[in-house]
Amino acid sequence: MSTPGVMEVNPSVPATTVPEFIAYAKANPGKINLGSSGNGSLIHMYGVLFVLMTGLNIVDVAYRGSPPAVADLLAGQLQIMFDNVPTSLGYINAGRLRPLAVTTKTRVETLPDLPSLSDFLPGYDGSLWQGLGAPRDTPAAIVDRLNDEVNAALSDPAFIAQIRALGGSPLQLSPAAFGQLIADDTAKWGKVIRDANVTPN
Repeated sequence: MSTPGVMEVNPSVPATTVPEFIAYAKANPGKINLGSSGNGSLIHMYGVLFVLMTGLNIVDVAYRGSPPAVADLLAGQLQIMFDNVPTSLGYINAGRLRPLAVTTKTRVETLPDLPSLSDFLPGYDGSLWQGLGAPRDTPAAIVDRLNDEVNAALSDPAFIAQIRALGGSPLQLSPAAFGQLIADDTAKWGKVIRDANVTPN
């Protein structure tokens, strides 16, 4: 399963689009607080990649998890945050948070009117994925059987509907393709961590 992230701001921020936010941040260097669920978390990496690609001077505020960061975003202690869509969707739908873009290359069904960050920052792409693993020495026949059963479940229309209601999409991959996804994301985010000199809390 793959879930997009969402770039969102407190409604007091005078920006309704990504370009407007970038212009606002450039006009207010060092005055905008960006919350995350902790250094090195994917939510943090979304923001780090955004800052690397825009060159903005934004204050990075790390929390111990997403809920306290979202709480401070709602309260106006933070101005911006990148979060996983399922966590913030209720606040977005209630108008308590203003979404500006999703982190995936394409739009998502749950927020169809929201653009992708890659529309403004070509090459920006990030999503949370979940999968199953097995010990390295698990027989190939068992791995293939597990893969077949998981992919069968991910083909069930009712299950797909539940995933899409949360902003996600099923990932029906072979073991080899899933291994490649892990390798590719490890390399991608490792480079972001090195380029931004991210260190543990």
